[in-house]
Amino acid sequence: MRHLTDDLLIETYHKARELQLHDDFIFLISQELKRRDIASTSRLPEKLH
Repeated sequence: MRHLTDDLLIETYHKARELQLHDDFIFLISQELKRRDIASTSRLPEKLH
């Protein structure tokens, strides 16, 4: 996931939620968002998975 841009990671998170992909996958994306400190951006829900 480190190769994804921030915008692509955010888009991936939204699409994974929309498609109701496996919770473990969504969790990994949300952890990467937090690691990059973009979990609080206005483009994401207040509470990440």
